[in-house]
Amino acid sequence: MPRTIFCKKYQQELEGLDAPPYPGPKGQDIFENVSKQAWQDWQGHQTMLINEKHLSLADPEARKYLQGEMDKFFAGEDYDKAEGYVPPSS
Repeated sequence: MPRTIFCKKYQQELEGLDAPPYPGPKGQDIFENVSKQAWQDWQGHQTMLINEKHLSLADPEARKYLQGEMDKFFAGEDYDKAEGYVPPSS
């Protein structure tokens, strides 16, 4: 049976991650409070931000920016979107 957590993004009990996605306290906080679905949604959004804003993960400022946006994303705050992005129609 999968591990469930109360997801701070979606405010409901959902399946949790299999392991912390980062080392240290930040990874443990995500592991304990962010659902697998929310993490997958963030990874997709993060990829879009990296591509649309031409971010380099070798740049410490870009990593700091993404960390801040991730915190806002999971907290349900207003987070940065890619300008001009139109989702594909199904």
